[in-house]
Amino acid sequence: MNNTLRTAMLLGLLTGLLVLIGGYLGGQQGMVIAFVLAGLMNFASYWFSDKIVLMMYRARQLEPKDNPTLFSAVERLTRKAGLPMPRVFLIPSEGANAFATGRDPQHAAVAVTAGILELLSSEELEGVLAHELAHVKNRDILIGSIAATIAGAIMMLANMARWAALFGGMGRRDGEERGGGDLLGFIFLAFLAPIAAMLIQMAVSRAREYQADASGARLAGTPLGLAAALEKLHRVAERQPLEAGPATAHLFIVNPLSGRTLMTLFSTHPAVEERVARLRAMLGRM
Repeated sequence: MNNTLRTAMLLGLLTGLLVLIGGYLGGQQGMVIAFVLAGLMNFASYWFSDKIVLMMYRARQLEPKDNPTLFSAVERLTRKAGLPMPRVFLIPSEGANAFATGRDPQHAAVAVTAGILELLSSEELEGVLAHELAHVKNRDILIGSIAATIAGAIMMLANMARWAALFGGMGRRDGEERGGGDLLGFIFLAFLAPIAAMLIQMAVSRAREYQADASGARLAGTPLGLAAALEKLHRVAERQPLEAGPATAHLFIVNPLSGRTLMTLFSTHPAVEERVARLRAMLGRM
């Protein structure tokens, strides 16, 4: 099964989960409210997610004179990919990482940390930039935003269910005790549904990372630069995790939370060892 079909199926599962929760909470009216809520969150995410995430990491937009080497690499790769030139940002952090954001290729931005510019060779940095531009070309940022907002809506409804249960408003009718079916439904809604949403969101993100690795390697002309960069970035992330929130961890080229043991259990990224192995296996085919 290719990544595009797998991603569509996983997004469908997220949407179906949202419908089930809306129906459980309020029948047909609850389903409509859940869809409206998700739609509003998706609208805000579509138009403003890039500005929000760049502000979160205090990213500063660069001009060509600020870093001519970085700009020439981005320009060369965007011409090769047939993309418009994205805005380029610098994140003032010694952590080594990078991400792309923006609702479409015409409004894209690529952000790199100060640490990554010091750590990587020119070939390795080009591999990272090619990976991020592959995300832009594949419109992965929009897909990730949709997955994140639907998952966020599911978690919000689950929180509402927990509060309703706390005040006795969930799963019981006037004068009746809670039934076994209602209790099981509540357990699923309040505790298992958010975990399921998180796992589906992680699966969407992991599928897109593999595809961006492959597309980025072809764009750069070799998989070796990206493979070497991933190994370096992973080692640095384990020693010096980037100050990042779980909601935006999926944006980065390597998991910025990999130094926090608990967070690795819910990683939005596939294992670096597997990514590197796949990239090196591409060398013979290329």
